[in-house]
Amino acid sequence: MHRSYKLILLFFIITSFSYGQSDNKPFVYGDLLPDAPELAARGKHLVGVQTIDLIHKNQIDVLNYTGGPDSLYDRPLKIEVWYPAKSNNETGSLISYDEVMGNANSKDRPLIPFKFLGRANRDADADSNEGPYPLVIVSHGYTGSRYLLTYLTENLASKGYVVVSIDHTESTFRDAAGFNSTLLNRSLDVLFVLNEITRMEQEAGNFLNNLVNPDITALIGYSMGGYGVINVAGAGYSPQAAQFFGSMSKGSKALHMRAVGNPEYEASLDSRIKAVIAFAPWGMQRGVWNAEGLSGIRIPSMFVAGDMDDISGYEKGTKAIFEGAVNSDRYLLTYINARHNVAPNPPPAEAMKPGLHIDEYLRYADSVWDTRRMNNINQHFVTAFLGMHLKNDENCASFFKINEDPEAKEWPGFKPRTTVGLQLDYKVAAP
Repeated sequence: MHRSYKLILLFFIITSFSYGQSDNKPFVYGDLLPDAPELAARGKHLVGVQTIDLIHKNQIDVLNYTGGPDSLYDRPLKIEVWYPAKSNNETGSLISYDEVMGNANSKDRPLIPFKFLGRANRDADADSNEGPYPLVIVSHGYTGSRYLLTYLTENLASKGYVVVSIDHTESTFRDAAGFNSTLLNRSLDVLFVLNEITRMEQEAGNFLNNLVNPDITALIGYSMGGYGVINVAGAGYSPQAAQFFGSMSKGSKALHMRAVGNPEYEASLDSRIKAVIAFAPWGMQRGVWNAEGLSGIRIPSMFVAGDMDDISGYEKGTKAIFEGAVNSDRYLLTYINARHNVAPNPPPAEAMKPGLHIDEYLRYADSVWDTRRMNNINQHFVTAFLGMHLKNDENCASFFKINEDPEAKEWPGFKPRTTVGLQLDYKVAAP
């Protein structure tokens, strides 16, 4: 018996050492779990990344609105651009992103800096050999940042897309301000960035020249980002939402220009935008859209949500948007029992330290789902959806042809027994 105890003890020591060695490997956002679906894997391209500062001149300063000429300001926007790159460094090289958590407006949640790892080369030379590549514009939640979905932005760039993620001024961790700025500026920021990328693509010597094709663009938004991209995609805000915005913004009628039926709004709808993906879009349960507004979405759309979402809602939130977008070929991917955080990166190690406000962890994590698992599933379905609608890849359509039989829930691209907790719905556009 004594010898047996020694053998058991030796086994545990060896096993613990083995696991310890594995744990010493750096955790890189976007890397695959063993049960990741097929299209979650990165593509063949190396990935470069650059930061660009933009200025959107003469915008309504809704936070300091008086109705006079001093109600305009030059609105700064920082964007991050991921793109197919040449090998400036070792293949698969790691990059460290600088981020903060906390809330600039909260005394209880001071800003805490942290770093996390991705796989990209900072300022690498662009590889335009197979370009120009479709454009994908990403809009984060409130609060958030351009780095909130790097697992997805890097992944798409590796598959032949130029991906632009926006830091929405007055809506990030670092500079969160009045909510009315977010309500007004989300869609305006997206349209401005689309036009700026188009301008830069036409500039000789700009790294985007001949690299990106803005005439083939998709939008991805999470939470308040979803609110904005749905509006850009064709869903004008309801008159009630515009009126409410005016009451909270010192009488400003600014949101009326993005409301359904407004000629200015109708004129802003952009044929360059070919598809839209909205993760847990906010607003439907608050009356932001009505049936007429949602019927204005006429491009393919995909919605992703948790059916226990207590921020954006599900039955009266994301699912209602899906049901109401009657003129769109559309999908709804549902994470059963998940709440709101179906899109962000995993929680950083710093968010798990004792003594922090619980929201630092819950900004990223879900109480039921492993965030890394959701990240991999999102990589898979976003790849398939954009492949269908931006690259006309007929093979991508096969990944949406799922077996609905709950007794034989095997989906294309998924390993056996790994689709539990997922639901995928599809509706064709009205004739």
